[in-house]
Amino acid sequence: MHADETVPGAPHLLTLPEAATYLRTPVATLRYWRHLGAGPRGFRLGRRVMFRREDLDSWLTDQIAAEAFRR
Repeated sequence: MHADETVPGAPHLLTLPEAATYLRTPVATLRYWRHLGAGPRGFRLGRRVMFRREDLDSWLTDQIAAEAFRR
C-alpha cells in the first residue's frame, strides 16, 4: 500500500495547510477561526494541528444550513 492510499475505515487526516486548501480559505483565516472556536473541529497531533476530512465536511454542511436559515 502506498502512502497516498487510504486505509478503509480510517479517518482521512489533513494538516492545517491542506485543510485550508480544502476549504479554499487562507491558512491565517483557519487559524483565526480555531482561535475563536468558530471553525471546524481540529486537534493537535504532536506539534501539528490536524483535521479529519469528515469534520471539515460536517462543518461545511452546518455553514450551508445556517446560511439557508438566515435567508
